[in-house]
This record gives sequence, C-alpha cells and structure tokens, in this order.
Amino acid sequence: MIGLGSMIGAGIFASFAPAAAAAGVGLLVGLVIAGFIAFCNATSSAQLAAQYSTSGGTYVYGRERLGEWPGFIAGWSFVVGKTASSAAMAITFATYAVPAAWVKPVAILAVVVLTLVNTLGITRTALLTRILVGVALFALTVAVVIGFTHTAASAAAPGTTPTVYGALQSAGFLFFAFAGYARIATMGEEVVDPARTIPRAITTALTIALVVYALVAVSALHALGPAGLAAAPAPLSAVADTTGAHLPGLVIRIGAAAAALGALLAMIAGIGRTSLAMARNRDLPGWFAAVHPRFRVPYRAELALGLVVCVLVAVTDLRGAIGFSSFGVLLYYVVANLSAWTQERAQRRYPQVLAVLGAAGCLVLVVTLPVGSIVAGVVVLAVGAVYRFARLRVASRLRR
Repeated sequence: MIGLGSMIGAGIFASFAPAAAAAGVGLLVGLVIAGFIAFCNATSSAQLAAQYSTSGGTYVYGRERLGEWPGFIAGWSFVVGKTASSAAMAITFATYAVPAAWVKPVAILAVVVLTLVNTLGITRTALLTRILVGVALFALTVAVVIGFTHTAASAAAPGTTPTVYGALQSAGFLFFAFAGYARIATMGEEVVDPARTIPRAITTALTIALVVYALVAVSALHALGPAGLAAAPAPLSAVADTTGAHLPGLVIRIGAAAAALGALLAMIAGIGRTSLAMARNRDLPGWFAAVHPRFRVPYRAELALGLVVCVLVAVTDLRGAIGFSSFGVLLYYVVANLSAWTQERAQRRYPQVLAVLGAAGCLVLVVTLPVGSIVAGVVVLAVGAVYRFARLRVASRLRR
C-alpha cells in the first residue's frame, strides 16, 4: 500500500501533462518504456531487498556491492530528489483541495501533519495510506469512465508531433511516477519476514500501478486529446469538466488530494529511512541516526525533512520539481541495477540481463530530460560529493 500510494499519487495527478507536452500521443510509448524500465528496476530492488533486510534501500545495496561512493551517490540522489518530490506532492494536494490563494499555506500544513503521522510508527503510516489509496482509486475509476465516454472540443486539436526523443523524454517524466516501490525497499527493518514480504510488495504494487496508469492515460487522451492534455494544469479535472456537471469534478478533486497526500506520506517515510542509514555511516550528520525508543522510527531525520520540504513548498513550482526528481531517482536506480548485477547466482531471483537493461534504460532517460533538470541535478550531486569529500578529509586528519 505504501508503494502503491507513492506511485498513484505522484504520477497520475502530476506527470501526464508534461509527458503529453513532450511527446503528444507518443506518451503512450513513453509509458510502456517507463513501465519496462521500472520493472527491471523493481526486480533488482526486490532481490537486493531480500538479501539486505535493513533500512536504506539502494544506499545500503550500493555500499555493500559496489563501494562507499556509489552507495553515497544513490542515497544522496534519493534524498534530494524525493525531497523535491515531496514538495511537489504537497503543492498538488493543495492545488486540488483549496482556492489558489491558499495553496502554499495549506501545502505547508499538510507537510507538518503528515510528518507528525510518520513519527508515530510505520503501522499508522500504512493504515492511513490504505485509506488514501482507496479514495484515489475510486476517483480514478470515475475519471476513466468519463474519459472513455466523453470528448472535449479540444480533443481534435493536433498535439506535439511524436518523436523518438519526445517519447523518451515523456518516459523520463512518467518514470517519476513509477518510483514508489523504492519506499518499500527502504523498510527492511520494519516488516515481518522482509526477504519474502518486500519482493512480493514491490512487484504487486508495480503491476497494479501500471494497469491503472494505462487506463487513465488512454481515457484522458480520448477525452482531451494530446494538446488538451498537455495544456491542462489539472488533467483529470479537465476530463471531469467534459461532462458539464459539478459532482464528477468534485469527486476527482477529492481523489487527487487524497492521492497526493498518500504519495507525500510514503515519501516522507522512505526518505527518513534512507537518511537514517546515511547518518549511521556519517554520510549525513550522525544526529539524524536517532530512532524513537517507542515508535522505532528515525524521528529526527523525518522532522528535519519536514522542515526542508516546507521551505521548498514556499519557493518551488510543480513541473520543475518533477524533472529534477526524475534525475535523482534515475541515478538511484542505475546504482540499484549495477548492485543487482554483481549479486551471486544463489541470491538472484531474476535474469541478470534485466539489471543490465534497467541500468542502460535509466541512463538513456537521464540524458533526455530537460536541460534545466540535468544541470540542476548535476550541481546538487556535486554539492553532495564535495560535502562527503570534505568530511572524509576532516576524519582523516583527526585520526592522525
């Protein structure tokens, strides 16, 4: 439920418009590409999680299989990219839930509340996510039915001409939406029988999300056309507006708000666990490694994360955050696939070629992202590398 909540909330209500702008109707090809690469990444993550049942996800896998620096790159990319995603999801929630003048304050309030929920323990996180996902899926069902039965006047307008580059760029945007299964892999210390539970949860969540995405994408293109979909700031609300009735739009706005909250809740949980693992190894300040004695969560890391997300909400916009997040998450999965490729035969649950295809696919999608997203990602990655290099130098001098 945590992985599904992340994927549904992040993707359907935030990614289709920029994907349509990049590729027009070719976004369906991008969806297939993104789904296949996500499947490769999911199989790598699943078998790594079965071997390393500890908090931290690919940060831990990279350190164990490839070395400290690849692990750090994965962890840093995940924390920074998903922190931006958290801000994007908070803004998405508020955009659907309240008038424009109240978007920023309500988004910040949502971050504060959900951060506090996460500090009360993972069982409460999963319970609330289950409720939010259920509301979102009902709203998406309404949107799909409307999309297949109604057509807007703008649907006939030609959209962006599909190209190979455009399809790949749309896949990069849509990949942002599939990455929710990463949150599952970060929770190895908090589930029963993680070697069995985590791989099943990853593959099940991804399969359900892919089916839902395909239905929503095809129905939205039918209702709005590629040009209308690209121009809509809230695409599924635009689909509901084709009925001319108020109630369908209200249902979808509620569902969108619930899905965005589910994504935000799960992101905070996953980032907190990765930050915990990095702090244990001093790749983040050791102060963040504290685990609450009763609720068994990295409460300091999550509280600090909530504060940073609140600041980002105040200064960022939605679409820029998607590209920046995709850059970080794609690099994260490059490390995951390379780590899985090095596993011994006894630890592999899937063919080794899937790890190769996953790593190659992630690199291709990285270079097709918008230039601004690539530049920002490289700069932030460099900042993290400089921080770690300086810390290692200081530690080396103290040992002398």
